[in-house]
Order: sequence, then structure tokens, then C-alpha cells
Amino acid sequence: MSRRLNLTLKVWRQEGPAANGHFEVYKANEIPDDASFLEMLDIVNEGLIAEGHTPIEFPHDCREGICGTCGVMINGRAHGQEKGTATCQLHMRKFNDGDTIVIEPWRAAAFPIVRDLVVDRSPLDKIVEAGGYISAPTGTAPDANEIPIPKEVADSAMDAAACIGCAACVAACPNSAAQLFTSAKIWHLNSLPQGQAERYRRTEAMVETMEEFFGSCTNHGECSEACPKEISQDFIAYMNRDYIKSKVVNRRLAGQR
Repeated sequence: MSRRLNLTLKVWRQEGPAANGHFEVYKANEIPDDASFLEMLDIVNEGLIAEGHTPIEFPHDCREGICGTCGVMINGRAHGQEKGTATCQLHMRKFNDGDTIVIEPWRAAAFPIVRDLVVDRSPLDKIVEAGGYISAPTGTAPDANEIPIPKEVADSAMDAAACIGCAACVAACPNSAAQLFTSAKIWHLNSLPQGQAERYRRTEAMVETMEEFFGSCTNHGECSEACPKEISQDFIAYMNRDYIKSKVVNRRLAGQR
């Protein structure tokens, strides 16, 4: 049987990028424990609207842990206390009646606050734009098994491709580094035969675009701990290896032109 929770929320409110932000305290009463965290915010917003107040802006879209749109700091932890869980998948049964919950936006210099809990994560898009694609010739579709791929390679590519781009890794990292995101986006292409033609150009372009916006990795490990898809830090090592190779390969290619 569903329980009802009475909670106190300390929510970061900020009207825009240039405004000063502050915490406001709200009561969230009679919250069903089978509601998701975002549904709880929906209920609070319904009450604010009914009272003529401005609702809390928070990021969300699919609410199925796929799109990567959601994401807030909950009691100082990216996506909350449940490992391998996006904010939209976190349910209120993980909290206790009477709890005080502190809710903040991602805190990173590369992610300016748009309003309240919403931040601008477009620097991640710039990393993908720099090389997160493959060139595929047009024509008839190839047979499914035309390019044999070993199972371990396919598994590794799929593990990397699980990244939903939510930016929890950046928010959790003391250096606001984006190595886990970038390495996942690089490796799911670099590990496959279809990604080899642009492997080293891709790696160099994406890593150097990342370095324009984000801090450096110093192996704290907070990124993979906060990741809702539990992406391994091993991909950072693969990216670093390919980046070193890319500097040699790309320099050689430049000399041949």
C-alpha cells in the first residue's frame, strides 16, 4: 500500500543567468511514495500555480531514463543517492517522511544556469559536433553480417553508447571534467569497423573541443559513480591512448598533403 510523505524542499531559484540565485523552502505534503522525483516536483508546481506563484523550472523530457534531459543535485549528489538511476527514475519511496531535500542545478562553469534548476548544456553538443559521427557512403543497404564484429567489441561499443549525455559526470567531478562523456562518445565509434576511417581525426577534434570548456581529469572516480548508466572509467583510458596516437597520425597525414 502506498505511503504518503510530508517533505521539506530547499530549492534553488534563479530568474536568469545574470540574476542572483537563492534557496527557497517549500512544503511537499501528501506525496505518494510511488511517485517519481519529477512527479513530486510536478505536484509542488501545481500547488504553486494554484497560489499564483511562479512554478519551479526543472529539466525533463522522456522521463524514462533515456533522453538525458533530466538531472539535478539532490542532497549534494548528482541524480540523488541511488546508483545507476537518473533523476526521472528515482522514486520517493527512497526518502522518509519528514525528510528535508536540497535540490540544486548542475554546478559547473561550462553550464550557466538558464533558470532555477535548468542549465545550458550545449558545450556537450559542441563536443559531439566536433567529430561524433561517421561518414557512410550512400547506396543500397549492406547485408547485416557483411562486416563481422566480434562480440566483445560489439559489447564494448554498446556499453559506451549507453551514455545519455545527462552531464551528471561533469556535475559530480571536482574539476568539472567531461572526460567520461567524451570518451564514451568517442569509443562507441572508435571501437567499431565503421568508425575507423575518421578515428584519429575524430579523437583529436573531440578531445580538444572538450578542453575548451571543461576541466581536466584527475581520476577522482566521481564521474562513473554518479553516472546513471554506470559507464566505466576504462573508456577514459581508451580515449587518452587514442588521443596520443592521433597527434602522431594526424601530423604524419598533414605532412603528406
